[in-house]
Amino acid sequence: MGLTGIGIYKKLPKKNCGECGVPTCLAFAMNLAMGKAELSACPYVSEETKAELAEASAPPIRTVIIGTGEKAYQVGGETVMFRHEKTFVNPPGLALLIKDTLSEEEIEKKIASFNHLQYERVGLLLRGNLVAVKEESGNGETFAALVKKIKEKTKAGIVLMSNNPRALTAALAICKDDKPLIYAANKENYEAFADLAKNSSCPLAVYGKNMEEVIELTTRLAEKGLKDLVIDSGSRTIPGLLRDQIAIRRAPLLTKFQPLGFPTIVFPAEMTTDPMEEALIASIAIAKYAGIIVLSEFAGESLFPLLLQRMNIYTDPQRPMATKEGIYEINKPDENSPVLITTNFALTYFIVSGEIESSRVPAWFLVQGAEGLSVMTAWAADKFVAQTIAPFVKKSGIADKVRHKKLIIPGYVAQISGELEEELPGWEIIIGPREASHLPAFLKLQKQ
Repeated sequence: MGLTGIGIYKKLPKKNCGECGVPTCLAFAMNLAMGKAELSACPYVSEETKAELAEASAPPIRTVIIGTGEKAYQVGGETVMFRHEKTFVNPPGLALLIKDTLSEEEIEKKIASFNHLQYERVGLLLRGNLVAVKEESGNGETFAALVKKIKEKTKAGIVLMSNNPRALTAALAICKDDKPLIYAANKENYEAFADLAKNSSCPLAVYGKNMEEVIELTTRLAEKGLKDLVIDSGSRTIPGLLRDQIAIRRAPLLTKFQPLGFPTIVFPAEMTTDPMEEALIASIAIAKYAGIIVLSEFAGESLFPLLLQRMNIYTDPQRPMATKEGIYEINKPDENSPVLITTNFALTYFIVSGEIESSRVPAWFLVQGAEGLSVMTAWAADKFVAQTIAPFVKKSGIADKVRHKKLIIPGYVAQISGELEEELPGWEIIIGPREASHLPAFLKLQKQ
C-alpha cells in the first residue's frame, strides 16, 4: 500500500459519523491501511479522494473477475492469512478441464456433468464455476469450435489454454466479450500474450517454472499496464504446490510484495491420474489459498465433498449458518399433511428435514427466521417464542395449504404451547419429540 493509516486519515472527511461501521475516521483509516475495509464504506469521500486513495485502499491481493454477468466469477481480494482473523472473501473457482482432442461424445459428457452436478445446501447453490478449454489438437478452428460450444452450452466463465497466439486470437473472436482468462504467458511468449490480453481487455495467467520466473514475468507485465493477472507457479507436486501457495499468499500480505499480489491457479488434473488423489490435492488447494483449481473430471463423489469443504472454509465463522425462512414441502404433502416448525439454524434444518424425509410421511415444514440460532438458543434469546412464531405462521400462508389447524413444535420448547395457542386462536399446538431421531415414529402415530 502506498499510504500509512495516518496518511489515509489526513485525506478523509473526519466526520467521525460511524456510518462506515467503526466509530472514528482514524479507526477506519487504519483498517484501510491494513486492507480490512473498503473505501466505499465511507459515504462522504469525494470522487477525487477516492481516486487518490484507490491504491492505498486496494486489497494486497488483487481481485480478478473472470467472465461477465451471471457467468462472472471473482477470485483474489484476500486480506488475511487465516480465517480466524477475518472471513475469507472469494472462494476458489472449481474448473473442469475439457481438451479439444476429445471425441464429441466425451465432450458432451463433460458438459453434461458440469451442468448437472449442482447441489442446494443452506440456501446456497453449490456448483462448479469455470471451464478450462485446452488446445491440444494444433488446430485453431477445432479449438475455436469447442470454445463456442462451451460458451453456448454452459453458464461458466472460461479459461482459454493454449501456447498458440493464433489459436487464442480465433477463440477470443468468439468469447472476448465474456472476459475469459487467457492461459498462460511465459518468458518466451509474454509479449505476444500481453498484447492479446490488452487488446481483448481480458485477465491473463502467468506461468513460471519457479517463483523467480513468476516474479520477473508479473513485474514485466505490470510495467506494460496489465493488472488483472493470475499466477501459476509451475509446481506439479504436492509439496511444491503447498510451498508455493503459502509463499504467494504471505508475500503481499506480510511484506507488501506486489509482484506476487495476485490470485493463483493450480492443476490437480496434471498432477495425477488417480481421481481420488486428484480430489485430495484439490482439497489441499482449497485449504491453502488457491484461486482457481482445475480438475480433469467432475464426479459427484469427489465434487460434492470439495464444494462442502469450500463452503465451510469460506463461511463467516462468527455467523451461524442459516437456511432460508419459509415453507418446505417434504414427501409431497397435501392438505391433510402435518405441519412442523423449527428455527432456521442450518444444522437443525438438515437433521429434522432428513428425519421427516426418512419417515416417508408427507409433511409441511415451516422454518422461522431466528438469526440462525438453534431452537433452545433462539428460545432463550426471545427469537423463537409465541410472539415470533405466531406472526410467522400467519404470514407464511400455511393456513391456505392445509384443512386442519394443527402445529407441531419442538419438544424442547413445550413450555410455550399454551401461550402459542393464545397467539394463534383456533390452532391446536402439538408438542413433538425432543430428539429429531424420534420424529419418524412420532409422525407415523400422528398419521393414524
